[in-house]
Amino acid sequence: MRVLLVGSGGREHALAWSLRRSPSVDSLLVAPGNPGTAREAENVAVGAEDIPALLALARERSVDLTIVGPEAPLALGIVDAFQEAGLTIAGPNRAAAEIESSKVFSKGFMQRHAIPTAEYGAFTDYDEAVAFARSLPLPPAVKVDGLAAGKGVVVSQTYAEAEAALRHMLLEGQFGVAGRSVVVEERLEGQEVSLLAFTDGERVAPLVSAQDHKAVFDGDQGPNTGGMGAYAPADVLTPELRQQAIECVLLPAVRGLAAEGRPYRGVLYAGLILTSRGIKTLEFNCRFGDPEAQVVLPLLEADLAEVLLACAEGRLDPTSVNWRPGACVCVAMASGGYPGRYQTGLPIDGVEEAERLGCQVFHAGTRLQGSRLLTAGGRVLGVTATGPDLETAIRDAYRGVQAISFQGAHYRTDVGAKGLAFAGRA
Repeated sequence: MRVLLVGSGGREHALAWSLRRSPSVDSLLVAPGNPGTAREAENVAVGAEDIPALLALARERSVDLTIVGPEAPLALGIVDAFQEAGLTIAGPNRAAAEIESSKVFSKGFMQRHAIPTAEYGAFTDYDEAVAFARSLPLPPAVKVDGLAAGKGVVVSQTYAEAEAALRHMLLEGQFGVAGRSVVVEERLEGQEVSLLAFTDGERVAPLVSAQDHKAVFDGDQGPNTGGMGAYAPADVLTPELRQQAIECVLLPAVRGLAAEGRPYRGVLYAGLILTSRGIKTLEFNCRFGDPEAQVVLPLLEADLAEVLLACAEGRLDPTSVNWRPGACVCVAMASGGYPGRYQTGLPIDGVEEAERLGCQVFHAGTRLQGSRLLTAGGRVLGVTATGPDLETAIRDAYRGVQAISFQGAHYRTDVGAKGLAFAGRA
């Protein structure tokens, strides 16, 4: 089949890498892509949010299946536009994607369908939000309502920090339209786990669990980022807890969206936290996680294109989605200063050496100047390794990281350490 993949980050490189290995894929286009996807597919200079141009491209190239990587085009209604044109596309429509594009909607949805989550309040008024935050027993988590590329969440350590976050969001407009409404919720303690699932709007086929590392520094210190690395599977989500998450989170979400007239097809991401009071749902995302995609997809045995086509056509067979044994680790190499201000256009060396060592290096924020690879974003590369066990995958991923260099490169040195600690090998 002829496939069009929309997006340009590390997630999209991982998707392109996986799709290129799908026996059913004859040709693969990526719009707009990056230097990494160019090694797997044909990049086309069409922006991920330019829906009319993407629609024209799919028609012109007789695309059989379109796959959407990032959340923004989904929130803008790319699936609705393609479906109206009679084209097959994997992903939720605009109404279903609101489960990610609006935190206020998502929290209300979880409450309506008895999906376990933190207590919360939704606010547009600063003083009311501060009063609610002060009423909670611990300093709260503060989240902007709309999309903020993974950076619109502040897990406050003090009430003053919560007030400052609310001031930035509601009074100073730090996040623009996305921050006109906010969610203030009780802070939960416990290990976080990502559990994604393929779904055709009725059935779900869960992926292997993963654990993201959101904070910029070791030991989960510093501000939140889009993700500084991940590993899979995350055994802290035991088989019993995994089944509980399927029955209490994933299935109620899919069924609840259908009941509300928002049928969901594609990949549904549940961000979970394992608390002393049981599993709680931190958030839903309407697509593959990033960097979770970079550790989950290398473990997928099934044909990714066929699975997503089945989701789009409403005929998913969960028993057809099978997985390889072993573990996978991805370490994000970021620009110095990320997630704040950072420099771009810096030369990158050593990618080929990392690949020679057995790593798959996914491009997240790079560009080519002639034949020279340069930095072009906050998260630059995802250095990924698979192995028979987590310990081996961690070792091999960091060997790849050590082979790569660019000025100011920053990465966490403890990706996967929680998994080793849980297994008693740390």
